[in-house]
Amino acid sequence: MNAATRREIFRRLQAANPAPRTELDYRTPFELLVAVILSAQATDVSVNKATRELYAVANTPQAILALGEEGLKPYIRHIGLFNAKARNVVATCAALIERHGGEVPATRAALQALPGVGRKTANVILNTAFGEPVMAVDTHIFRLANRIRLAPGKTVREVEDKLLKTTPREYLQDAHHWLILHGRYVCTARNPKCHECVIADLCEYPRRPGSSAKPSA
Repeated sequence: MNAATRREIFRRLQAANPAPRTELDYRTPFELLVAVILSAQATDVSVNKATRELYAVANTPQAILALGEEGLKPYIRHIGLFNAKARNVVATCAALIERHGGEVPATRAALQALPGVGRKTANVILNTAFGEPVMAVDTHIFRLANRIRLAPGKTVREVEDKLLKTTPREYLQDAHHWLILHGRYVCTARNPKCHECVIADLCEYPRRPGSSAKPSA
C-alpha cells in the first residue's frame, strides 16, 4: 500500500468520526488504567457495567487497595479471568501508592512495571490519558492492518512499528481509535461489512467483494 492510499484511508476515517474516543468509561487516568486492565479478553460493555458500580464505591488506588482482592471480586465477577485481574488491580494500586504517590505514571517503562500492564495497555494509557501519539495494537487492529495491507506484520509489535512509521503524523494521535472502531464494527473478523465501509475502494483485501486480486496463499 502506498503513502497516498494510507493518507486517504485516515482522511476518510477522520471525516466519518472527527473525535474518536475509547468506549471504556473513565474520568481519570487511574479509572482508565483499571478499566484497560479489566478489558483483556472482555467486552467494553461488561467492563463498563462493572466499573460503574465499582467506581461509585472506590475509584482511587487507596480505596481499591482498602477493598482488597476479596472486596474487589464481587464487582468484577462477571468479567473473564476476574480472579487474576483482581490480584493485578490490587497489586497495581499498591505499586502506584508506593512508587508514584498514588498517581498514574506517564512513561512507558513505569507503566509496564505495574502488575498486569503490558505494552498494549501502556500504549492505551499514554495515548488516551496523556495524549502521546502511540499505537495500541489489539486484535482488531492486528487483523485489520494485515487484512487490508495497511501495515502487514506477523507479530503485534511488527504491526505497531509499521503503523508508527507509515501513519501520517497529523493522524497518528487518533489513529488507533479509528482502526479499533473500524475493526470492531465494520471490518469484522468473520463477515466484514464491505458494503458499508468508507474505505472499501482503497482496501487491498484479496477476498473483498469486487476485488480482482487473487487471494494470497
